Amino acid sequence: MSMDAVFRALADPTRRQLLDSLHARNGQTLNALCENMEMTRQAVTKHLAILEEANLVTTMRRGREKEHYLNPVPINEIAERWIGKFERGRLAALSDLKQRLEREEP
Repeated sequence: MSMDAVFRALADPTRRQLLDSLHARNGQTLNALCENMEMTRQAVTKHLAILEEANLVTTMRRGREKEHYLNPVPINEIAERWIGKFERGRLAALSDLKQRLEREEP
């Protein structure tokens, strides 16, 4: 799955709310997810489909119920690709500063 699909899925506050709900309690059914949303079941289903297409949510059938699970891998890939590389320089500078301060202590 492309990072573009992940970014598009994360751009919507409703989808982020669904991900937060799954983070708090993984393995929820559609009914459980709808309880905290102020929208129709059909709208929640459409948002979940977009999250599934972006590989942010996976599902598992248990009898007649379909449980939804958060997949943190795409978010971690974003963190490593976009956040991590920008933080490396800052972390290296802090490490250098710490080493210099430790050398200066009597």
